[in-house]
Order: sequence, then structure tokens, then C-alpha cells
Amino acid sequence: MRDAQAFDEFYRTTAGRMLRFGYAVITDRAEAQDIVQEAYARAWRRWATVSVHPSPESWIRLVVTRLSTDRWRRHRGWLSVAARTGPPEPAGPPSEDAVLLRAALRQLPPRHRQALALYYLADLTVEQIAQEVGASPNTVKSWLSRGRHRLAEILSDLDPYRSVEVHDA
Repeated sequence: MRDAQAFDEFYRTTAGRMLRFGYAVITDRAEAQDIVQEAYARAWRRWATVSVHPSPESWIRLVVTRLSTDRWRRHRGWLSVAARTGPPEPAGPPSEDAVLLRAALRQLPPRHRQALALYYLADLTVEQIAQEVGASPNTVKSWLSRGRHRLAEILSDLDPYRSVEVHDA
């Protein structure tokens, strides 16, 4: 059984030093915070072993060092790929259709938006969506139907080229 109080005390007394150490190794504050957090998460999972280690703080430092090395290797791999292939093509501005679609999607209820995304973007079946979200297939069908209907309404209202009916006077 893990001793939460002992771990909390260990964390309180060492976290500042570990963050400073991580920052010195990584030289990026956000990356250092991520790595130190991961090191403490690993220590908590192995607290029964780490707590009896001759120097738990050195165990954390070792994990921080190894994690930073792993990240550096991944970063070097990305640099190597970029050197061989060149920089990625710059992304142009989003199309007007994409902007309109995003604006319309934001107006849908979250469940409808989720169902539409899973169905059209993740290529899941109604049954797979139902299982993933914990709803019945009929509920998912309802979300899809209502979402498509509402999306069509919103988009037709946003369409700057829609035809305007003219009535003769």
C-alpha cells in the first residue's frame, strides 16, 4: 500500500528543486514542468520501491534526466526528417467554407457535434459510436439526424450566395 502522506511530503520538499533541475537540463520551462510531472507520476506508481530507495530524490533526478534524453532524441529525429524533406509547406488561410462550417459546428449541442465527427471524420459506424459514447444506437441515429438537420439550417442561413425570393408587387 502506498503512503500518500509520505509521498505528499516528499513532493512538497523536493518539487521546487526538481523543477529547477529539469529547467537546467531542458532549458524550456513548459517542457521541464511536463518532465518533472511525469517523473513524480512514475514515482507515485512505484512509491513502495522509491520510498525505501537510499535517495528518492536522486531517483527522481535520474527519471528526469532519462525523460529529457528521450525527448531530445525524438526532437533530433524530427530535425533529421526536416533536414531531409525540407520544411513543411506553409498552410494557407482557411477556406471560406471551412470557416463557415466551424462556426456552424460550434452552434450544435456537444453530443450532436461529437456524433457527427465520429461518423464523418473517424469513419465509425452508428454501433461503434454508440459503444464509445455509452448510448443506444437509436440515440446516436437521433443525434446524427438532428445534427445534420440543424447544420443544414445554420449553413443555409450563413450562405452568402443563397437565392433571395423576389415577390412581384
